[in-house]
Amino acid sequence: MIPCATLRDLADEADLFLVDQFGTLHDSARPYPGAVEALLGLRAAGKRVVLLTNSGRRAAFNVARLAQLGFPPETYDLLLSSGEHAWRRLAAGAMSREPRRCLLIARGEDRGFFAGLNLVPATGATDADLVIIAGSEAERIPLTTYEAMLWPAAERRLPCYCTNPDLEMVLPEHQTAAPGAGRIANLYAAMGGSVTWIGKPYPEIYHAALALLGAVPGPRVIGIGDSLLHDVAGASGAGCRAALLREGIIAGTGDAALEALIATAPARPDFLVERFVW
Repeated sequence: MIPCATLRDLADEADLFLVDQFGTLHDSARPYPGAVEALLGLRAAGKRVVLLTNSGRRAAFNVARLAQLGFPPETYDLLLSSGEHAWRRLAAGAMSREPRRCLLIARGEDRGFFAGLNLVPATGATDADLVIIAGSEAERIPLTTYEAMLWPAAERRLPCYCTNPDLEMVLPEHQTAAPGAGRIANLYAAMGGSVTWIGKPYPEIYHAALALLGAVPGPRVIGIGDSLLHDVAGASGAGCRAALLREGIIAGTGDAALEALIATAPARPDFLVERFVW
């Protein structure tokens, strides 16, 4: 039996919280009621808070967007996005002297990722040197279209970085979930392309976030989010405890259905939390 807990209960269990963004704090259009106060409550209780998000965009973009949604920087200690971590990896790597042509699959126009990197936009998969899958617009672009778009790159075995491993994304305007960037990256891998995954549930981003705060994984670190496959599996795989929030992509899931999902998930949460409120 997984214990049900409130956020106040969890504050007694941990010193550092790794908090998901989409589906936990907001639905991409508006904050969830009480989420801002919950973050402030954790910090007032002396807890450190890292917002760990599978956003394919860089940290500064996410900080600004959160501020517009009503989450000022004082509600957390650090934000690390998978896009930011990917940018840092590429910046630290051995980039060629000649600009590399990059096919960027993103949500909307997102050219800020290229700033400071020796990358230029490719016109398509046929003239690209590498692929970055940072976001999905699968609610309007069929996965078959993405597959056709990426086939010339996969055929040439171009390296691909998936900077947002989410398989599903919350779309409040459509009242449903849609395939995420991770699903597009899975298509690329199925076509024979090589994918480097950056973000949750892979341990690297957890260790990077903790290192930035001078912390280490352990039971006094709790990851909290709405995804069994990303938040729960990621925290558990990184050596932390995990709390599953019954919001976001599992909102409205009944007890029996949720237990069935947990039974087939790669990791079992240590706690269940109904709402992210203080």
